[in-house]
Amino acid sequence: MAAEDFIRSNIVMFSAFAFLALIAIEQVAIRLFRQRGKTPLKDSAMSIALGYLSEPANAATAFITLGALAAVEPYSFATIPVTWGTFILCFVLDDLRFYVHHRLAHRVRWVWAMHVVHHSSENYNLPIALRQSWTKHFTGTMMLKIPLVLVGFDPVMVTFCGVLNATYQFFLHTETIDRMPRWYEAIFNTPSHHRVHHGNNPRYLDANYAGTLIIWDRLFGTFEPECAADPPVYGLVKQLNTLNPVKLLTHEYVGIARDASQRGLRWWQRLAYVFAPPGWSHDGSRETTLSIRTAAGFAPDARRNRAARIVPAE
Repeated sequence: MAAEDFIRSNIVMFSAFAFLALIAIEQVAIRLFRQRGKTPLKDSAMSIALGYLSEPANAATAFITLGALAAVEPYSFATIPVTWGTFILCFVLDDLRFYVHHRLAHRVRWVWAMHVVHHSSENYNLPIALRQSWTKHFTGTMMLKIPLVLVGFDPVMVTFCGVLNATYQFFLHTETIDRMPRWYEAIFNTPSHHRVHHGNNPRYLDANYAGTLIIWDRLFGTFEPECAADPPVYGLVKQLNTLNPVKLLTHEYVGIARDASQRGLRWWQRLAYVFAPPGWSHDGSRETTLSIRTAAGFAPDARRNRAARIVPAE
């Protein structure tokens, strides 16, 4: 198969059925073979419903991203042919793009309002991978794809790399797999690395933003290994404790509107409630992830030192 044929394949349709099959396999592993993990029925059903309904919801607004990519294509600096080599290069660069997007999603409240849906469950299993927002094209971070098109990559290939990256990440959301081989853990994102990302323990906050390659976290000082003595506790710092789909999808947007519309604020304070890190407040009455980590003794410098390790020692 040529690379061009591969990127134009209907991977979304294939994934939709493969995901359900793998969820069933995880169920068998947990319930019949007593593998680690839990999949509460109501919580899992909500995740699956939000995920599959997010496809048409996001497709309805995909013109925002696709239109931007099409608009900048005539201004690209070159035309890079679609080959297996350029596809791999595009995938690696798009994975870096995802790292930047994902880091912004945890450090900018406007983007967090979209991403928080994915972190809203107190469980960790394959259905959670499907718990996605319906507003990803409104955040502005999809515009991070534009430089790839301007360099000369085919917009279809750029879009496909993002879909393939998201497909890989589905397999990370499980407790039934402990650790992968050491060389794999050193290079790629794994269930162990991503369990850390979903933990609300102070040790794990704002860590392991990787999509496919964990090397970005190692390079940029955001890597945190999973520690057996401090297993991840999943969910938000302040749990929602609800399965109401409307609240799951909109609660952070409501919070932004409420905070930014308070009386007596200066204009920059209103903007900060939208674009500052989650937890920021004009009077310092709330905690950010940075303040929580620092108070618990996990300062950023300590994380950078741990990120230098190739294989976690815990």
